[in-house]
Amino acid sequence: MDKIKIILADDERYSREELRHLLSEYTCIEIADEADNGEGAVMKALKHQPHAVFLDVEMPKMNGMEAAKSLMELKKPPLIIFATAYPQFAAEAFRYEAIDYLLKPYDEEQLKRTVQRIQRLVQPAGSDIGSALPAKLAIETEGEIFYLDPKDILYIYRDEKATKVVTKNESYYTKTLLKDLEAKLAPFRFFRIHKSYLVNLEYAAKLTPWFNGAYQLELTGTKEVLGVSRNYVKALRERLEIH
Repeated sequence: MDKIKIILADDERYSREELRHLLSEYTCIEIADEADNGEGAVMKALKHQPHAVFLDVEMPKMNGMEAAKSLMELKKPPLIIFATAYPQFAAEAFRYEAIDYLLKPYDEEQLKRTVQRIQRLVQPAGSDIGSALPAKLAIETEGEIFYLDPKDILYIYRDEKATKVVTKNESYYTKTLLKDLEAKLAPFRFFRIHKSYLVNLEYAAKLTPWFNGAYQLELTGTKEVLGVSRNYVKALRERLEIH
């Protein structure tokens, strides 16, 4: 199987070394090169044609956002993952179709989910990563396993004891954690609108202001109205709207 080529771009050498070390645990990953500024990241992406680039936000010469914009214009744009100490840029990051936004110091579980997301989105030549992508989502409940088409899922909700998967016709309860389902559904148009809700954006129909900066989201196919946390509103709009 061909490895997934990655470029790391960060002006802090220690941060690059830490991320390189954490990624070395994954045999599917190959660090093709490193850069200490945004301009270098773009130049090395032209040279190596990586599958993904990890970008810091604050870098000299060309910052991470500017670099992401340039990378998106390449003939074969890589996946963009922002890795930074600045949480306030998260909403802006999704303008550049970033697949994830990692905060320093790195959380190993979050990085694991990022790698899984990359694996599901990338299809390196000669590998079976793409062909291995399951066509159906397996949901185990009360000893039975149901196979669901992700396109039929409206939203997924987590309470204290179980996860509820709501489809066009049925609802299913499972012990599988929401974060694990989110990682499995990464190749599809699912988006976290609240710490407890994951929504299929294909069914988004109406977004209405609620209170304290929060919104309510109406979905086609259900009468239930879902609350959108104010921390997710800006990023949600960026994902939904044509620019």
